[in-house]
Amino acid sequence: MESLGSYTRFAARATFSAYRSLPLRWRLAGGSAVLTFVILAGFAGIVGVLTTNQVRGQFDNEVSSEAAQLASRLNPSTHLDPITNAPVLSFSPGARLGDFAGALHAQIRIYDDADDLIAKASPPGVTPSFPAPDGTGAFQRLGYRVEVHYVGQSPAQVILLYARPLSDVDHTLARVRFFLLLGVLGGTVLALLGGLALARRAMGHVAELTDAAREIERTRDPSLRIPHPEADDEISELARTLEGMLAALDAARADTEGLLDRQREFVADASHELRTPLTSVLANLELLADELEGEQAETAHAALRSTRRMRRLVGDLLLLARADAGRTPPRRGMVDLQEVLVEAASELGPMTEDHRLSIDPRSAVVEGDRDELHRLVLNLIENAARHTPPGTHIRAATATYDGDALLIVEDDGPGIPPELQRRVFERFVRGGREGGRGSGLGLAIVRAVAESHGGAVTLDHLNSALRIGGAAGGAGTRFVIRIPAAADQTSTTTGSTIGRRRSRS
Repeated sequence: MESLGSYTRFAARATFSAYRSLPLRWRLAGGSAVLTFVILAGFAGIVGVLTTNQVRGQFDNEVSSEAAQLASRLNPSTHLDPITNAPVLSFSPGARLGDFAGALHAQIRIYDDADDLIAKASPPGVTPSFPAPDGTGAFQRLGYRVEVHYVGQSPAQVILLYARPLSDVDHTLARVRFFLLLGVLGGTVLALLGGLALARRAMGHVAELTDAAREIERTRDPSLRIPHPEADDEISELARTLEGMLAALDAARADTEGLLDRQREFVADASHELRTPLTSVLANLELLADELEGEQAETAHAALRSTRRMRRLVGDLLLLARADAGRTPPRRGMVDLQEVLVEAASELGPMTEDHRLSIDPRSAVVEGDRDELHRLVLNLIENAARHTPPGTHIRAATATYDGDALLIVEDDGPGIPPELQRRVFERFVRGGREGGRGSGLGLAIVRAVAESHGGAVTLDHLNSALRIGGAAGGAGTRFVIRIPAAADQTSTTTGSTIGRRRSRS
C-alpha cells in the first residue's frame, strides 16, 4: 500500500509538471474544457438517473395495466372437462391472446391450479423459453417484466402470466445514455475549441507586446511605442507599466551616456592639456641630464625615462579618449602602409636587436591619419618583441587583399595563453613574458585605431590563408589588420602567400 501511494504521488507530480509545461492558452482552454466536462457530466448523471427511473416506472405501470386489462377479459368456465377433469377455459368476447401478444410484444401463459399450461401466446417469430411460474424473481432474471394474475374461482381458477421483455426499455435507456454521453463529449470539445479561440484572442495582445519587446531588444531603442489594447484591462495595465519602465530606462540610459560623454571629454581634454607641460618638463630634464654628473645625472636620467613613459601613456590615453568620444583627427589623407611599416621597423631597430625582424612591405594605400597608423604598427611590433623570448622571428607585411589593405604581424613565439585570447584587446590587460610591465594599452590602441579607420583587428592562426612567405605553422601569434583600401588602390595579391621580405637580424 505504501508503494502504491508513492507511485500515485509520483504520477500526480508528473502530471502536474506536464500540465505546467503546456502553453498558457492550452492551459486556459483545458481548464475551461475540464470544468465544462465536470458540469455536463454531473448534469448528465442526474438526468440519466431520473430518466431511467421514469422510463422504468412508466414501463412497469404499462405492463401492470396491460395485464389487468387482459385479465378482465378472461372468463374461465365453472365446469370441468369430463375426460381430463380440467376446467374448461372460455373468454369474453374480443379477448384474443394472439392480438395482445402481437400488438404489445408480450409473452402470455395461462396455467391451471396444478401448474399445467392450458394456453399461451407469443409475438410472431419469437419463441423464447418461458419457465413455469415459480415466482416473479425467476422471470425478472430471464429478462422479462412479469405480472401474475389469478382469474376465476376454484375449481375453475387459472393463473395468468403476462410478460414483456426488458430489452424494449433497455434499448430506450441505451439511446438516452448515448445522447447524454454525446452531449457531454460534444460540449467538452466545443468548450475546448471555444476556450482556445478566446485564449488566442486574449493572448493576441500579449503576443503584440512580445513582438514589441523583441523589436526593442533588436534595435535597443526604448522609445519605440508599446501597443495598447482597446479594453482597459490587465493587458492594458501591463502595456502602460512596460511603457513607463522603458521610459525610465531610456532616461537612465540618456543620463548615463551623458555622464560617460562628459567623462570622455574630460579625459580627452585633460590628456591634451597634459601634453604641453610634459613636453616642457621633458625638455628641461634633457638639458639637466646633460649638465649634471655622477649620481645627480643618474637621477635626472631616471626622471627623464619616467617622464618619457608618462608622455607615452598620456598620448595613449589621448588617443583612446578621442576614439571613445568619436573625435576624428582633423587632418586625414592618403597613407601608404608600406611606408609606415618601414619607418616603424627602423624606429624599433634597437628594441628588436635580440630578435629577427623580417618585413615585406607592399603598397597598401588607405585614407587615414598617418600618426595614428604609425602608432598602430609600432604597438604591434613592440608587443611581439616584448612578449617573446630572444631569438624569436618576427615577421611583418603589408598588402591588399579582397579590397582591403592588410597589415600582418606574426611571430613564432610561445603564443598567447588561451585564458587571455578573449581579453587581449581589452584595456590594461597585461600578459606574456613581461606581463608586469607596460600600461596594458598597446593592443587596445591597435583596435581603437583600426576601428576608427573603418577596419578591424583579429587574432589569427599561423596556418590561415593569409600567410607570410616562409612562415611555418606553430604556436606563435599573428595579428591581422584589415582597413578598407583607397578607392584607386588595386589588389596586388591574388594568391594566398605574401612574397618577398626585407630582413633585419
